[in-house]
Amino acid sequence: MTSHITHRGVVVGADGSPFATNAIRWAAHEAAMRNVALTIVHVVSTQGLVWSATAIPAEFYERQEEDARRIIAKAIKIAEDSIPASGRVQINNELLSGPAVPTLVDLSKEAQMMVVGCRGQGALERALLGSVSTGVIHHAHCPVAVIHDEVPSSPQRAQLPVLVGIDGSPASELATAIAFDEASWRGVELVALHAWSDADMAAVPSMDPAGIRSAAEKTLAEGVAGFGERYPDVAVRRLTYYDHPARHLLDESESAQLVVVGSHGRGGFTGMLLGSVSTLVVHTARIPVIVARQH
Repeated sequence: MTSHITHRGVVVGADGSPFATNAIRWAAHEAAMRNVALTIVHVVSTQGLVWSATAIPAEFYERQEEDARRIIAKAIKIAEDSIPASGRVQINNELLSGPAVPTLVDLSKEAQMMVVGCRGQGALERALLGSVSTGVIHHAHCPVAVIHDEVPSSPQRAQLPVLVGIDGSPASELATAIAFDEASWRGVELVALHAWSDADMAAVPSMDPAGIRSAAEKTLAEGVAGFGERYPDVAVRRLTYYDHPARHLLDESESAQLVVVGSHGRGGFTGMLLGSVSTLVVHTARIPVIVARQH
């Protein structure tokens, strides 16, 4: 339905839902900061269509395409209205057909970032994260931003820091690099948080607090080492904790504008799609969360 786009930049899914509207606004701003194209994608899903032996009426496909084009047109208008006055963004659009998650995951191979709403059209109100969003953050080949809608954007919130979880794993290295980029583009402070253990250590009173604190501070210092020279404009505030990294990340996210986490952490086994800490943060945070996935 569209010509091939070789450089998709920031890709955002549009399905006409209020959650997608928030994602489009955030994606437009992100593309402007990155100075890359914005690609708006609507997937006409072929999943869940069960028919009898009777031929599918042509009117069904015509109505489906009309609805899809209306969703794309509305999304383009939202994006245009969301780009800062000082920014210029090339807006592309793609109208595709197929199973939603595999189609979006395939697009992620040529994207700098995928942006999805926390829930989609038809999602249950009690659902923490929609099935499409969940599938994308588990399988995408690039970083994925999940946009929640509980906290509205405002000039005051734009001055809040970027928060990143650092645990010394390879996945958190990518998260740290993304977080420094985001803080630099936004002109805000970076809060780097490390918890010494993912487990509840309250049952281990014999542990040496001073030794643990020293080990935690060392891991955090190593995690941000070298970035200060590359990002001299970014002030870094370091926070170390004993345990419960997800809880502390969620607590700190209440006074941040964005949180970045690795796709899986230090305890992740080979093939793990998303670590327990990242999963809890993505599902529970009230602000945008970037999951640092890569090819």
